Amino acid sequence: MPLTDEALAEAGNQLAELLERRQLTIATAESCTGGWVAKVLTDRAGSSSYVLAGLVTYSNDAKRALLGVTEPSLNEHGAVSEPVVREMVAGALSTTGASVAVAISGVAGPGGGSEDKPVGTVWFAWGRSPADTEAVVETFPGDRDQVRRQAVLYALQGVRGFLENS
Repeated sequence: MPLTDEALAEAGNQLAELLERRQLTIATAESCTGGWVAKVLTDRAGSSSYVLAGLVTYSNDAKRALLGVTEPSLNEHGAVSEPVVREMVAGALSTTGASVAVAISGVAGPGGGSEDKPVGTVWFAWGRSPADTEAVVETFPGDRDQVRRQAVLYALQGVRGFLENS
């Protein structure tokens, strides 16, 4: 069963309510999701009280220029990796001053996959500081749209869970 816009909106509303309740702000640093997490969060009226910025850093050049992702991380690990999403979180926090940031980088397909990183591989990170950041990798089934939808949902739920447990 495909993941619906309504399911994404519900996850966005749950995270938004938590951010508002705790008076926190968020910044997104997105690659394969193309700003979809920020879109879901800003679909809700009043979102300017908790969304500071949404950075779509699809290219490696953008990751370096806007988020300070390092050349060694990109060269040694590739854009779809734990070190890169951790640096994306650090850069988003530093650039925006948000209370929390989320980063997403993955292989949505249909091409671009490899043996080590097949289509559907997505790295996530969320954190309040470089020292207080969690990263996780997931592999999602389906076509490009399905992979991206699952990644958006996972990111929204992941940030909410991180905040609820901290």
